[in-house]
Amino acid sequence: MTTPVIPNYITVHLGSPSSSAANVRVPFTDYIKNVASSEIYPTWPTNALIANIYCQISFALNRVYSEYYRSRGYSFDITNSTAYDQAYIDGRDIFTNISQIVDNIFNNYVVKGNQIQPYFTEYCDGRSVTCDGLSQWGSVSLANQGKTPSQILRYYYGNDINIVMNAPVRDIPESYPGVLLKLGSAGEEVRTIQKELNRIRSNYPSLTKINETNGIFEASTRAAVRQFQSIFNLTVDGIVGKATWYKIKQIYNAVKRVSELYSEGITISEIERIYSTVLKRGSRGNEVKIIQYYLAFIGYFNDRLPQIDVDGIFGEETENAVRTFQRQYGLTVDGIVGRSTWYALQDVYYSTLNSLPDEYKSYSSLLYPGYTITTGASGNVVVQLQTFLRVIAENNKAVPLITVDGVYGEQTKNAVIAVQKLKGLPQNGAVGPLTWNAIVNLYNEYR
Repeated sequence: MTTPVIPNYITVHLGSPSSSAANVRVPFTDYIKNVASSEIYPTWPTNALIANIYCQISFALNRVYSEYYRSRGYSFDITNSTAYDQAYIDGRDIFTNISQIVDNIFNNYVVKGNQIQPYFTEYCDGRSVTCDGLSQWGSVSLANQGKTPSQILRYYYGNDINIVMNAPVRDIPESYPGVLLKLGSAGEEVRTIQKELNRIRSNYPSLTKINETNGIFEASTRAAVRQFQSIFNLTVDGIVGKATWYKIKQIYNAVKRVSELYSEGITISEIERIYSTVLKRGSRGNEVKIIQYYLAFIGYFNDRLPQIDVDGIFGEETENAVRTFQRQYGLTVDGIVGRSTWYALQDVYYSTLNSLPDEYKSYSSLLYPGYTITTGASGNVVVQLQTFLRVIAENNKAVPLITVDGVYGEQTKNAVIAVQKLKGLPQNGAVGPLTWNAIVNLYNEYR
């Protein structure tokens, strides 16, 4: 869940949601011009027109932002059925003055209080149909009294209504990351479902509380996902695929009442990130070190990729390596590590690790396994990790001695945190590439 933007295009279903009607994909500005020309009269006072068009923009953006229909399995953003959404008549003529107003304000939208989602600006004509939101004919009367568009909106929706001006315009990818999120996954998408599940838990208290919404998919996250899947009749596997992702989103939006006039809403603190949206030239820190780690490893076995230093600085050398990687693996070549490049780096690393030449097999146990190891993990990789940690603990009293039992529990987590503290890494108790590398280096010192 990120800050709202204005979509370049919107997909409209030409009928009620479950009908077999066609979908049309139109520029967002053309959609709003069509809706406004279909629902209001061009002869109305300008301030009434502007207030109504703000409502139509915000209503549509709320549907897009909340993925209201897509989270229910539909392949469109909004319908043209006035029983559900707004009137849209495919191919209709557009009024000139309405077109001009839309061109001036299409990337402005209504918000309420400290909420960040486009407000669900419910409205009705005010004559044949009444509602708790804006009355279209009532807005005409207010405009004739000299009220401004903002005053009209506040009259109907409250004094805490504001207008977000000049929002960015760009294509909006679906929120589902396109990969399965499961035990060992890490990143902002994991943190998103952790926060959403914890909020859903307020309405469904049988869900396990996720104590740390830190973007690391560990045992309590898996337990919460399984319980959610059981409640909502999904396959109970503890893995967040597309169906589970969108069901979580649907229920989260429902309990928050995001698409209702009286919404709990989403605040800026709820969408703050701990993982960067993109990494690019000028970025610094551990996230940069991780992509450099992947690139350096892949480059060792692929001589078309330049070798780079793992220094946490995204400079020209790293940018060139990213561009080369993107070119090699069929990605957009922009030198920026966004979601697609990030997941491709992980996939190629894991594939390379599992197809090592024979001469490297004896070293494979020292190499990062390609996924985060955390509470709930078990098996040979955990045995190997615990073996490293035990050797370290036997030589360094700052690290607690642990039992090698192949189960990643609290004892192992505490030993990992001790190593992270020694090496100045985030003390989250999860073993990603940097922590793994630090543990292996210490192990090699002591063995």
